[in-house]
Amino acid sequence: MEPFRILVVDDEPAQLELVGGFLKKQGFEVVSAESSEAALEKFRQDSFDLVLTDQRMPKLSGLDFVKAIRAHNPEAAVIMMTAYGSIEDAVAAIKEGAADYLTKPLNLEELLHRIHKAAEHRRLLNENRELREALGARHRIEGIIGESGQMLEVLSLVRRVAPSEATVLIRGEGGTGKERIAKAIHHASPRASGPLVRVNCAALPETLLESELFGHERGAFTGAVAARKGRFEAADGGSLFLDEIGDLPMHLQAKLLRVLQEREFERVGSNRSIQVDVRVLTATHRDLEALLKGGRFREDLYYRLNVVTIVLPSLRERRQDLPLLIDHFLARFAEKNGKKIRGFTPEAREALLRYDYPGNVRELENLIERAVVLTRDEVIGKDDLPLLVQEPQVADSRETNLPATVDAVERQMIREALAQADGVQTRAAELLGISERALRYKLKKYGLTF
Repeated sequence: MEPFRILVVDDEPAQLELVGGFLKKQGFEVVSAESSEAALEKFRQDSFDLVLTDQRMPKLSGLDFVKAIRAHNPEAAVIMMTAYGSIEDAVAAIKEGAADYLTKPLNLEELLHRIHKAAEHRRLLNENRELREALGARHRIEGIIGESGQMLEVLSLVRRVAPSEATVLIRGEGGTGKERIAKAIHHASPRASGPLVRVNCAALPETLLESELFGHERGAFTGAVAARKGRFEAADGGSLFLDEIGDLPMHLQAKLLRVLQEREFERVGSNRSIQVDVRVLTATHRDLEALLKGGRFREDLYYRLNVVTIVLPSLRERRQDLPLLIDHFLARFAEKNGKKIRGFTPEAREALLRYDYPGNVRELENLIERAVVLTRDEVIGKDDLPLLVQEPQVADSRETNLPATVDAVERQMIREALAQADGVQTRAAELLGISERALRYKLKKYGLTF
């Protein structure tokens, strides 16, 4: 493995020697520069894994230096050092692309910890790039966007598990992109040339789900006028994605367990076993451990499905990715709708960045599409966004009257119910204890989209 290369920049020779000497003893390859101008020349002529730079330097300041190297290489990792530590300086450094920020006098052990952290982030970025290359242009999975540590960890796990035959359980809130991750696993696997078949276990009545999964013979039940293959047969040689596996009825859990163990099953109304070669990927937003304790999910099936678990973070847990996602969806829907839209007003972008997104990436996607469709201008304004996004959250509105508070709480409950129901209004209405008609009225009243 090639040594990790660090460019150290400081106009104080003693500090330069101290830091450079320490890092060399730790096994890093270090190149030193006593000015930002000299460092920029070295950076342009050579390649480095990390730049460690002072902030206050003559001529070209540390911040200007960061701008220059990021313009040359947007993926360059930078840690800023300064003797003039302040929140404003930290914000400015991070805004210009610095990965981290340290104040002088340096704690060398802390510096080493930050460098290892930056090295791990670079490794995950490289794995992310390799995964996208493995997927190829033909199988580009739209929506897997993000450079936050949480998403890089997810994509690193996808890359490692994809070549295997292991069953995968994808967990996360509604709208986090579980199906896209399943697609990524399939298309980066040896089964990529085979079919990827999806079944939503919560979307079909129990009476139809068994036939949908395993097929049926003619005359197996009223209306079965001909034999029909199920989704397992359709997925033979490929992958079967069982979404909302936590909603699978108990008697079908037993049948699914047999398929996973024996690679065979019978169609409804038949005693003849059918052999299949299928990799099973599953997903759920439900608490399977609670279902186990309540006797509503088989323990043996749980362990069979849970060979590898991938947990998707909510959008509020990876807010670092919000700007990337916002710009991606804007470009996508502007092109789709044939509109020339240059961006957002500062107020609109601030509102989008402040909002909590209980419906996660799916909610953000719908919000941007709605704004693109409704705007009359080339720049999307705050008024083009739903009132829920424009208004401050309930927690930030302590001085308000009772009707406004009730409305805000009601909006929040509706958002959470829709997120839990994956946008299905019938299910959301049941969760809220109101009719679907009443829910539609409230959605219109509050300007909610999902």
